[in-house]
Amino acid sequence: MNIILVMIPLSLLILAGAVAMFFWAVNHDQFEDMESPGLLPLADDPEEVSAERIEHSAGPGRRPPESGSGCSR
Repeated sequence: MNIILVMIPLSLLILAGAVAMFFWAVNHDQFEDMESPGLLPLADDPEEVSAERIEHSAGPGRRPPESGSGCSR
């Protein structure tokens, strides 16, 4: 019977930690791109999927970062 007095606060503490980790992940955009990781095993060229991911993550009205050395010819 005394174990209940230990287990209930311990379980509430673990629950509070899990909720805090979830909100941290949401605030740091961990759930932003849910499609690209699932497509990586299917792609012939992983760089192709990562380029699509960069374009997708840039969003509307924003340009994706340029790849290469930074020099335009």
